[in-house]
Parts: sequence; structure tokens; C-alpha cells
Amino acid sequence: MAGSSFGQSFVVTTFGESHGPSVGCVVDGCPAGVPLEIEAIARALERRRPGQSILTSPRRELDQPRILSGVYQGLTLGTPIAIVVENTNALAKDYEAWHDQFRPGHADVTWHARFGHRDPRGGGRASARETVGRVAAGAVAEALLDALALRDNRPKPGIVAWAQQIGAIATDFEPPVDRAQVDASPVRCPDSDASDRMVAEIQAAQLAHDSLGGVVRCVVTDLPPGLGDPVFDKLTGMLAHALGSLPAVRGVLFGDGMAAVQMRGSQHNDPFTRLADGRIATTTNHHGGVLGGISTGMPLRVDVLFKPVATIPQPQLAIGPEGPPQWLTVTGRHDPCVISRAVPVVEACVALVLADLSLRPGRL
Repeated sequence: MAGSSFGQSFVVTTFGESHGPSVGCVVDGCPAGVPLEIEAIARALERRRPGQSILTSPRRELDQPRILSGVYQGLTLGTPIAIVVENTNALAKDYEAWHDQFRPGHADVTWHARFGHRDPRGGGRASARETVGRVAAGAVAEALLDALALRDNRPKPGIVAWAQQIGAIATDFEPPVDRAQVDASPVRCPDSDASDRMVAEIQAAQLAHDSLGGVVRCVVTDLPPGLGDPVFDKLTGMLAHALGSLPAVRGVLFGDGMAAVQMRGSQHNDPFTRLADGRIATTTNHHGGVLGGISTGMPLRVDVLFKPVATIPQPQLAIGPEGPPQWLTVTGRHDPCVISRAVPVVEACVALVLADLSLRPGRL
């Protein structure tokens, strides 16, 4: 297996290449009887798809999903759920000029070293196009999480992510917020002032034939306590695994993140309190909803750091399997910044982890 599957109880396998016939996923382990409509998967994919604005890749994909198995009359069957999305706007000819060249900042050279044979069209399997399968599977995971909450008579968990930083422009925005508020911004930043400045930052990078990175923050509310397994499958470890495997990710931080290294224990420790209904909570949330790798019931907060997009339309030195480096200018359709489209992908990966841990045995 070449690392295309994730999870133990809720297992997701993604398939497909950027410019192949299709992409998609197979979800195994979802219990029977979970309400799942194709429209929910389509809505999730609509938020991820390219071509939504001048700030994203102009590749025009409708990203219409088809459920091939595992669902009947709107309910899951407890069998593998296969979802496929056709690639309808792939332009493989855009990549012919550098078919045998390793592009700076890309996975070309490492895939060649690992396998000796690769698909150079848009990055093939290393392309962010692979995340279509994760988002489709994430919609299944969210349906499962909602069904479990209904069964246990508790609120449905709310998974919401947004652009916390793009390039040098950051917001100090804090929730509550919902996805509709996030999606109202062209860069998915619910802080209107910061959103405007982020748009200008991306446009400046586009004019310079360059790209930007940034930070996606994800917060999960109404998450029940007790999710996570010691030692290697801590909630933080599983999230770092899922999110760190996304293209272009360079860091995954929890709670106060890097700010915590400058704090003292007396500052970072969150005092406990008992709520009116008897539940234990903390008066602050520096820990970001996880202690000892297990959820506390406080809001989960995770920041995902993305590097600048590697594909930029300016001359760069590339190299092939043989011969000296040569100047190469990459053309084609690419995002100047992935952050706005990464928001639903981060949400999906978080949902996959929570679904997997929610089905683990060991709790009464």
C-alpha cells in the first residue's frame, strides 16, 4: 500500500490523479442507517472546487459526485461507500513542455526517487486535486458525527474553519462563526477588514507572478470529552497525521500554538470549574480542547500552516534525471494562494479524525 488510506475504524482510501479520468474515495467502516444524501457531498465539493473567482485556479470542474455503492434510499448500508468525481476539464497538454523536468518546490523529484515512474500532469497523485476524495469522505464523516450526536441526545459538533492568515495579513478573529459567514468572504476570512487586505495581498502576488501561503484555523464546538487513544493515536497525533498529509502543509498547531512556548505553566494551565449541569470545564482554553491527547469537551482549536504555492509563472531553474539545470517557466492553471480552498479540506480532515475516533472501541 502506498499510503492512500487513513483511519482504523472509519477507513478512508482516496484514488485518482490530477489529470486522470476521475478522483474519489472509498469509505469503509461507516455503520448502517446513517442518513446520507448526495446533495450533502455535492455541497461540500462545491466549496472546494476551482474556478470560483479570479483569486483561484481557473480550472473549470463541476465536481459532481456519484455514489457507486454503500447507500440505499438515503441511508448507509454498513458496506464500503464508493464516491467518484469525473475530471472534465483536465488539460494534460499544459504539462508536455516539462514532462521530463523536476520543477522547483514540487514533488516531481521525490516521486521519481520513490517510485521511478510518475504522472507529471499537474503533479499527478501529489496534486491537491487528490483532496476531492477527502472532502467527499469528510461529508460522510460529518453525517456520521451528526447521527451519533442524535443517538446520544447531545448537540451536533460544529466544525468551522477560516483563513486566519494569508501572506503577511493576519486576523485576530475569534468565534462564534458559521460557514455561511466564512463563505461570504472571497478568501473565507470572516473579518471583513482583514478579508479586504488579504484580497489585495493575493492580487499583488498575482501581478508579480508569485504566490502566497497562510494559515487555516479550525474550531470544533460541542465536541464530547473522551475522544482520543493513548499513546500513538492521541487526538492531536491523529489530527497532525491527517492535516500534515495535505499538500503544502508545513505545520499543525493546537490551542495557543507557538505562543505557548513563551508562556509559563501558571499562565498556560487552564483552571477547572464545574458547570451548572455538573460537567467539568475550564475557565480558559489555552489547551485548545485536548489534554493528554484526549478531548476535554472544550472547543478544539487547530491551526494549519500552508507554504506558498509552488507553481508560479516566472522563470525558475529546473532539472531532469540527466543533464544540467535549465530555466523553465511553468504555465497552466494554478492557484496564487490555496488558503480559501483549503478551508473545506481542513474541515473534512478534522471530521475524518473525529469520525474514526468516535467509532473506536473502549468506552462504555
